[in-house]
Amino acid sequence: MATENSKESSTTASAEKPAEAGRALGSKRKLVGVVVGDKMDKTRVVIVERRLAHKKYGKYMTRRAKYKAHDEKNEYRVGDRVEIVESRPLSREKRWRVERLVERPQEA
Repeated sequence: MATENSKESSTTASAEKPAEAGRALGSKRKLVGVVVGDKMDKTRVVIVERRLAHKKYGKYMTRRAKYKAHDEKNEYRVGDRVEIVESRPLSREKRWRVERLVERPQEA
């Protein structure tokens, strides 16, 4: 009986919370990065850097990832720090949208 009760509790727990298996509904990932490319129409290439510690040695490493993000008004330029938000697929490689300008570098 103990095994039957544990099986029942595990199945009811998973049946009650199907949304918690993945990300909560309505929450979209947000990342902050720097625009490194603006040659395409309505598309910006944003590089996002994150720092993480090596599992064995503990040394901090910088990991970079490039994302293509949608910019409807072509208003962001190279060097701008922007926030991008996950969205539905807009093209083969574009799954992000530029949400807002965080910081614009000072021009010399």
